[in-house]
Amino acid sequence: MAGVQTAVALREQGFTGPVTLIGAEPHQPYDRPPLSKAVLLGKAEGSAFDIDFEALGITLRLGREVLGVRPGDHVLDTADGPEPYDVLVLATGAEPVLLPGTEGVPGVHLLRTLDDAERLRPVLAGGHDLVVVGAGWIGAEFATAAREAGCEVTVVEAAGRPLAEALPAEVAAPMAHWYAESGAVLRTHARVARVEPGAVVLDDGVRLPARAVVVGIGARPATGWLAGSGIALGAHGEVLADDHLRASVPDVYAVGDCASFPSARYGERLLVHHWDNALQGPRTVAAHIVGEAAAPYDAAPYDAAPYDPVPYFWSEQFGRFVQYAGHHAGADTMVWRGDPAEAAWSVCWLRDGRLVALLAVGRPRDLAQGRRLIEAGARMDPELLPDPTRPLKTAMA
Repeated sequence: MAGVQTAVALREQGFTGPVTLIGAEPHQPYDRPPLSKAVLLGKAEGSAFDIDFEALGITLRLGREVLGVRPGDHVLDTADGPEPYDVLVLATGAEPVLLPGTEGVPGVHLLRTLDDAERLRPVLAGGHDLVVVGAGWIGAEFATAAREAGCEVTVVEAAGRPLAEALPAEVAAPMAHWYAESGAVLRTHARVARVEPGAVVLDDGVRLPARAVVVGIGARPATGWLAGSGIALGAHGEVLADDHLRASVPDVYAVGDCASFPSARYGERLLVHHWDNALQGPRTVAAHIVGEAAAPYDAAPYDAAPYDPVPYFWSEQFGRFVQYAGHHAGADTMVWRGDPAEAAWSVCWLRDGRLVALLAVGRPRDLAQGRRLIEAGARMDPELLPDPTRPLKTAMA
């Protein structure tokens, strides 16, 4: 997503030079959200972007693995030989974290790529017993699809609740009931000891029948190939980009899941592994590249608007549409709008009285209004905010 959108944005913003898009996968560039939904369930054959790359003058080099980069020489080293560049945009995304001891084990699957989804389609079509390791966003979405396909599903989560790393206990705990409502079994405080043919064995000795195992325990930036390049990486292995998404070496940018950026809005560096970040960031990168290319040789560095979006993502799980905007911290004040036992509710986070984040379940209007209020740095009235019948925009202080 990030690579494709950068290439397209360059053309939209008037860049006329050569643009080459390199990808390790052999497939035409595709969108990822449908992989855990329509593609996985056999309702769609793929999710290729509807983009005429040839008409845009964008050269695709598919199935080409990149091995390293030499910024001092402006050369990208690939499995098919060196590729010189004037400007390089890193958009390698993230790769799934593997469950220790399961690499190469038959019947153990990931769900990140088109090939992953196609390997899982016949598994779901067979209606088999499945074990999902991890009750995060991808685990919940896969469990939803598997139940829709008629599979018996057990979700194993090491923490005491789903979405433990994303949401506080008060918010995530009610979501545990969604699994049972759908007919899936959620086992918390459970760790996998080993995977055997036809079964998953937990560390307490419990054996779970499993024709297949799907691992969804997180992702990390796909930046291992940058070792020795001199490009600065963060604690999570992400490219440390600045507020214009420039890397630490000249003529290199980083966008999407593989990069973090400093947010003046939140006063910290953000690493956002979500689709919207891969859509928004390329516009900033393209504007900066086009501006630099158009500037006179002896001009001051081009000063584009800094990249500081309100993060946004969504998830469809167990018949619910879950949306989140913003970024919250443990010290922020949490305000409920509605009862989490009901079908629709939302939660707001305030910092110094200002709305900084919002989670909406079945309340898209709250999300749409909340996102704009976060962007505006709006102060909210703590007396009016909890009333779910009141439009969010009318609860400002």
